[in-house]
Amino acid sequence: MDKKLVFRTVHEAEAGEKWRTLFDLHWPAYERWYLSESERERPGYLACYNALSQHMPELVPTYERLCELAGGGDLAARMLSLYRPPAYITGCSQAALTRHDANVLVRNYDYPPELCEGTILYSRWNERRVIAMSDCLWGVLDGINDRGLAVSLAFGGRKVVGDGFGAPIILRYILEFCDSTPEAAEVLARVPTHMAYNITVLDAQGRYVTAMIAPDRPASIKRVQVATNHQKKIEWYAHALASETLIRERQLSILVDDEATTESRLISAFSTPPLYRSDYQRGLGTVYTAVYRPSLGQAEFRWPRTCLELSFEYFQETALNIHYASPAANVG
Repeated sequence: MDKKLVFRTVHEAEAGEKWRTLFDLHWPAYERWYLSESERERPGYLACYNALSQHMPELVPTYERLCELAGGGDLAARMLSLYRPPAYITGCSQAALTRHDANVLVRNYDYPPELCEGTILYSRWNERRVIAMSDCLWGVLDGINDRGLAVSLAFGGRKVVGDGFGAPIILRYILEFCDSTPEAAEVLARVPTHMAYNITVLDAQGRYVTAMIAPDRPASIKRVQVATNHQKKIEWYAHALASETLIRERQLSILVDDEATTESRLISAFSTPPLYRSDYQRGLGTVYTAVYRPSLGQAEFRWPRTCLELSFEYFQETALNIHYASPAANVG
């Protein structure tokens, strides 16, 4: 059966009625997800607030504003903290290319389309303007800020779950308060995560890192351009086999190591196998391709027959209906 997803671009500088409308739209699904392991498995409000205050204090005023817009309920406030949320697993491939004529971060987000929020939000909640693919109502799957910093996340391919935050809220924190790759790396080294993720960061000066973060060991932050769904070695063999993480990593490594690879060649590779995946029945299909150009302040979202070009100077509110078919490619 074909699957569908509506992608919406939303421009709201300060969180207000538009964000509240998004909350009302998505909250029933997020409430079911948050309680999927029983409410007793989730931390209380005070634990959530204290954790956010300890590790990302600058984000607390924004958090309090969003909790107010959400109605001030205890459960919503706990979920919005993204502290020790339920486990969730994505696919994803991402690569940074820096050349004399290119400075770009490209990623494929592989996930069940029906579980993707589909909101591309342009905000200015703090000093920086941010364009990001939203998750968990204010978290970030990938995005860019107006200081020329771009970030993207991929699941790290490990089953371990621990005491920390969901990666989307960490990426939101980075885009709200960091200007450069070194600043982002410092955040990724100190803020605890509840699961294993690979975070790729690129700034306007062409500086990049990939941080392999996990709840049970220190972050490994290295000048690596590509990331898929394992950390150093395969630890979850079934997931690695199903997601073809090694095959995708090798493809990306070949591309970025080849001096002949241009920006357009790298972007095109994300629209074909093995990077582009169409196994939507198992939740391993590509939902979208994101392209970020930090030096230019541009964001681009791609599907096989549709392309949405955005920037901090040009951001039009619209809605796109994207259809996904397995095994054939989606049409939009």
